[in-house]
Amino acid sequence: SSGINAEYGEPEEGVAPTDSRRRPDQRLMENQNYLDANAMKVKLEEAQRARRRAREAQIVIEGTPAKYQPKWFKKQTCDITGDDIWRFTEEYWECKKNMTWDRCPVIYEDEAYVQDDGLDET
Repeated sequence: SSGINAEYGEPEEGVAPTDSRRRPDQRLMENQNYLDANAMKVKLEEAQRARRRAREAQIVIEGTPAKYQPKWFKKQTCDITGDDIWRFTEEYWECKKNMTWDRCPVIYEDEAYVQDDGLDET
């Protein structure tokens, strides 16, 4: 497992700001700063919950059903099974090539904990 983590957990140029390799709690854990890592994880999770509550409140205000749409996937029906599946849209690669990450919310920086980022998340 450590080989996979070393290979895939390493920083990479040009990735989305929401890429999990940018998680500050992971960096703290890697540096054996366990107390701060746990505190940061709690902050990140609470910020995620706050964004979800804000989305849900917006649904109540607008009176529309929840229509959360992931950034890089589209819900489709599997041709073989008829089940709902999430298909990668390939849009990520275009955004990475052009370094246009404006569709990504701020989730790993300190201001993410107080920022209402448009009620959308990766």
